[in-house]
Amino acid sequence: MEAVKAIEMKQISKDFGSVQANQNVNLTVYNGEVHALLGENGAGKSTLMSMLSGIYTPDSGSIFINGKEVDFSSPKDSIDLGIGMIHQHFKLIDVMTAKENILLGNSNEKGLFINNKELTKKIKAISDQYGLDLKPDKKVYEMSVGEKQTLEIIKVLYRGAKILIMDEPTAVLTPQEIQRLFAIIRNMKEQGCAIVIITHKLNEVMEISDRITVLRRGESIQTVETKGVEVPALIEMMVGKKVDLALNKTPATYAKKVLDVDNLWVSTKDNKHALENITFSLHSGEILGVAGVAGSGQKEICEVIAGLIPAEKGRIFFENENILGKTPRDIIRMGIRMGFIPEDRLGMGLVGSMDIVHNIILKDYHSQPGIFLHRGKSAEIAKKIVKQLDIQTPSIHYPIKKLSGGNIQKVLLGREIDSFPKVLITAYPARGLDIGASYKIYDLLNEQKEKGVGVLFVGEDLDVLMDLCDRIMVFCGGKMTGIVNPDEMTKEDIGLLMAGGTAEGGSNS
Repeated sequence: MEAVKAIEMKQISKDFGSVQANQNVNLTVYNGEVHALLGENGAGKSTLMSMLSGIYTPDSGSIFINGKEVDFSSPKDSIDLGIGMIHQHFKLIDVMTAKENILLGNSNEKGLFINNKELTKKIKAISDQYGLDLKPDKKVYEMSVGEKQTLEIIKVLYRGAKILIMDEPTAVLTPQEIQRLFAIIRNMKEQGCAIVIITHKLNEVMEISDRITVLRRGESIQTVETKGVEVPALIEMMVGKKVDLALNKTPATYAKKVLDVDNLWVSTKDNKHALENITFSLHSGEILGVAGVAGSGQKEICEVIAGLIPAEKGRIFFENENILGKTPRDIIRMGIRMGFIPEDRLGMGLVGSMDIVHNIILKDYHSQPGIFLHRGKSAEIAKKIVKQLDIQTPSIHYPIKKLSGGNIQKVLLGREIDSFPKVLITAYPARGLDIGASYKIYDLLNEQKEKGVGVLFVGEDLDVLMDLCDRIMVFCGGKMTGIVNPDEMTKEDIGLLMAGGTAEGGSNS
């Protein structure tokens, strides 16, 4: 029996002004299939799926759903044809229950009153059919990340979706939650659903997908059977050339402690604890990773060490001197060179309207003698950084905001490295970067480690954390659940710690 095409997109093109997001893209997805959509950042994946979701309209080309040509004028048209999009950032209202979130905006429910028992019965039927586990009356703010994602899936299934688009569905899940999600996806596949997954995690693509379509610079390069392709071949399709993905990790020296954090507590604006009793040390010549599901305190640990937010109590020793309570400028004036690469590059790290030269001056202007700024010195530093890191820019006087994400990140990292720090704090330094740029960043961090710098590396990809870091500090809900040696642990062990459990091989130093 011939497989039925759930989705067929033919010669799809979409421009945004002078930017060609998609050009003559072809994509076919069958019912009962898990289809991965791969490509580097800016390859056109999200734009293509936005057209399938009715958010954008193609400039040219045709879309067929279950063999019938369609013309979406709004997301409602797509939903009415059984297409559901599950976004990376959940679209839920925290103070509402699961049931209330499912009903919200559901045009299939008519009238002023909803039969509560019938609604619960329908949700249970969907849950049983697809192997889902959800408490309908549970508030969203009480749910784990995995439960929230289950709710998002039930939301689209409740509306009759048989075609599901999942955007980076495992980005914030523990390894255990990922396996539960994969079990759900396999159940949906067996029930005849067509599932499109957008992800950058190639090992997961190989595990869960049946076929893969690769996009590069807005064009569809090739569609392949997953079982007949190797990861290096996929990367070459995505990038257009061979990429060496080896991370040459040298053994840590642990020469001396450069940072000692003791009994650190940080509160949020609404008086909740973002960090509770955090104690650890960072040594020169090591990369200490920080793992945890989103919002577990990673942002706060970076910012409090850099002097950007206050602590409720505790101590932070930099080379045996307590720096807690000092401003970032105080820390620099003390002669402490502590590089900080924040999660928000243009919001906190750089000024987008300024060029590379002035962004370098921005970090050091208060330490320059006299009342005049020495632009010549900063220009020389800018030229050196551009050459060393292969930053693609028309000139050192080109506005930062007009550079690609990878080049912006290289400018930020280059500026911090050039200050010869003893501690380098990095929060998601490769987020949003293509494969080549990501591995260039990892190589630079390894180089700093070899020079004796203590590197604090906050990451979200456990594979990278385990390959790059000498030790990994795991956070859950603002608490540290352990510090582990990645060579002695599995991803599942670390996943247990991320969920607040315990695993063998942890320590607190």
